[in-house]
Amino acid sequence: MSLPIWALVIGALLVTMALTGSLLKRLPLSASMLYLAVGFGLGTAGWGLMAPDPRQVPDILERVAEVALLISLFSVGLKLGLPLSSRQWRLPVRLAFASMAVTVGLIAAVAFFVMGLPLGAAVLLGGILAPTDPVLASDVQVDEPGDRDLLRFSLTGEGGLNDGAAFPFVFLGLGLLGLHDLGAAGWRWLAIDVLWGLVGGLGIGALLGMMIGRLVVHLRTHHQEAVGLDEFLALGLVALAYGIAQLAHALGFLAVFAAGLALQRVKEDSRSRGAPKEGTAGLQGKTAHLAVATHPDLAGAYMGQAVRGFNEQLERVAELVIVLVVGAMLPYVHVDWATLGFVLLLFGILRPLSVWFGLLGAPVSRDQRFLISWFGIRGIGSIYYLMFALNHGLSGSIVDQAITLTVTTVAASIVIHGISVTPLMNLYTRRKGGRSHRE
Repeated sequence: MSLPIWALVIGALLVTMALTGSLLKRLPLSASMLYLAVGFGLGTAGWGLMAPDPRQVPDILERVAEVALLISLFSVGLKLGLPLSSRQWRLPVRLAFASMAVTVGLIAAVAFFVMGLPLGAAVLLGGILAPTDPVLASDVQVDEPGDRDLLRFSLTGEGGLNDGAAFPFVFLGLGLLGLHDLGAAGWRWLAIDVLWGLVGGLGIGALLGMMIGRLVVHLRTHHQEAVGLDEFLALGLVALAYGIAQLAHALGFLAVFAAGLALQRVKEDSRSRGAPKEGTAGLQGKTAHLAVATHPDLAGAYMGQAVRGFNEQLERVAELVIVLVVGAMLPYVHVDWATLGFVLLLFGILRPLSVWFGLLGAPVSRDQRFLISWFGIRGIGSIYYLMFALNHGLSGSIVDQAITLTVTTVAASIVIHGISVTPLMNLYTRRKGGRSHRE
């Protein structure tokens, strides 16, 4: 497709979203549903302007999904402002690790015993489809770092953590297929892919986010330097965290998420002792911008807000690109009743069962438990892991099954969850408000 045609299509889509964004929020529709339909129309089933055959260009598709996922994970980390000591963190951690592990096991069991896939392929499919999506779940995420709603916080934290935590299961599936070194008796997988991957990824990201954040705040409050270019700060920190973690054989996705968490928390320690505290009232334009950015009490919060605002815009663009690609990939899958049955089983039974197990004894209401079970949205993470597996030697008839199940699941999730998110979240808000009023 020529550049002018691309410019026309993308430009029209962006302007349409800018003009109708508020309307979509009131309707049982989502932006992703529109992108999916446009992508399908641009694909070989429609105008034939896009041909992202996952069998032919998995390397390109992996990189596109990887970049989109990195942007999203960093953005999620910036949104979660509750202190790590808060009891509310227990829920997303349980969902991201316990519930996800159960989901992998349940999917693998269905794939192995019912669908007849080899054990390695069954585990791999579980790793691909288990993580929930931090991009497409934006309508059920926290809006601001101070948002304490248990439902939104749990779903946001789960999406940020489990996209990285799914990697060991993907490695395990590839290893059982002979495509990854698990080590004797699985020692390498357990020691490096699991233990070091998790701990190293979170530690590297947290350290980088804290160090760079504090350095920027120090330079701004003490020397009036490093002001502006917050976009460079966001992209640079994402690249550093991911690159260092990957080179250290840790989980890069978790490192980026942890970097966002750590950077967002720098504002809690941004008060610089001994620095002059001047008011900013009455200042305008660049002077006011400089005064706020270098103020000892405001520098950290200002930095976090600026980085978060830029990253959220990138996240929306990433959502547009990746969902367009998913829509254009639909003609390459062959959906049958067995595939549709698997998708319904995943959404209606396997996800609720895993959430029930992960939240045993947790202080959540019936409404919250139901909505957490329902909004296990699949998206970019699943597309990335599918392409990762294809690029690491997955072959044979398993490829067609993996592509069909993954792309169908993601597309179905975009439509089903997109239709239900507005009415269900509105109902949840009204019921929660009613209970608060009675109390």
